[in-house]
Amino acid sequence: MKIYIVSGLGADFKVLEKLKFPGQHEVVFIDWLIPRRNESFAKYIERMADKVDTSEPFFLLGYSFGGIIVQEINKIKPAVKVIIIGSIKSDKEKSRLIKIGKVTKIPKALPTGFFNERTTHIYTFVRKIFDPKNPRLLQYFRVRDPYYLKWSIERISEWKFDENPEVIQILGDKDIVFPIKNSKPDYIIKGGTHLFPATKHKELSIILNDILK
Repeated sequence: MKIYIVSGLGADFKVLEKLKFPGQHEVVFIDWLIPRRNESFAKYIERMADKVDTSEPFFLLGYSFGGIIVQEINKIKPAVKVIIIGSIKSDKEKSRLIKIGKVTKIPKALPTGFFNERTTHIYTFVRKIFDPKNPRLLQYFRVRDPYYLKWSIERISEWKFDENPEVIQILGDKDIVFPIKNSKPDYIIKGGTHLFPATKHKELSIILNDILK
């Protein structure tokens, strides 16, 4: 069975490359697409879902923003199982900062030019202050198109979704992006920051193999 995977915002497969999946399954990464101008979220999801072959059963797995994307894909192309890691099941689980962004509409107000290379470096520097045990973020932060970054942050801020109890959620107990206090995950990675798929890949692989066996 195929496992279709969407990585985190701006990240490619490298943040997940150390994960070990059951040998009987085929892993297929769905690369981020650059949103078209004035493209709706629904149309974007349809394009991201194009790679998913529904002629046979499959799994969906998403990390961080990718967790949101696979839950949206599941609405139009239902999977046998949906697994989200370092992500949220509904808009009720958003952090206070993300909720403030929605109310104030700051993400929408920021110019596209704000999301440049310099801003990326500042973000990774600040993250390292609060999350010093994480490896260098820039090695995973590969998709840096300013329009894509602004669009993605707006979508996270505006995302509304009713929790699907069948979605399997795995969170790190030290995650500052999606704090565990806002969720009731099925599995908890002890000492896991938001980058736990890279830093705690052995523990996560054991859990994934149990889910996907």
